[in-house]
Parts: sequence; structure tokens; C-alpha cells
Amino acid sequence: MAHNDRFHLSHVPWSRKPGLKEMTDDVGIDFDRFIDALKEDKTDIEMAAEFNVSEKLVYHLREHFFTHGVGSIEGGD
Repeated sequence: MAHNDRFHLSHVPWSRKPGLKEMTDDVGIDFDRFIDALKEDKTDIEMAAEFNVSEKLVYHLREHFFTHGVGSIEGGD
């Protein structure tokens, strides 16, 4: 097979996963306030009370932030 005949598999520079802003919007949490609460090192209990959501939800949003970041952009060439 000649060099020009090779198939180059490319990955798109984005993911199908929602970003943190979209996730917080979906559950009625103000994104900027959520980020501020993370900066202030608030506990899941404090954040749950502030945003009127469950501690489990806060835990999952926090985990998403620390493992995927804000935009969840994955992929590349």
C-alpha cells in the first residue's frame, strides 16, 4: 500500500459529554455560584443546602469538575 493510500483515523476535538455549565443549568444551579463554592472549599453538605439540592448531586458535579474540568473537551488527532 502506498503512503497516500493509508487511512488516517482522526478524532474530533470535542466530546458528547455535557460540560459542567450545562449540567448545573439542567439542575437549576447557577454555574458561577457553584464555581465560587468550589473555590471557597465548601463541603457537599454546605453546597447542597445553598443550592437546595442533594449532597449526592453536589458530589457528582464536584467529581465531574475535578475529573473532566469545566468543558469536558476530549479527543484530538
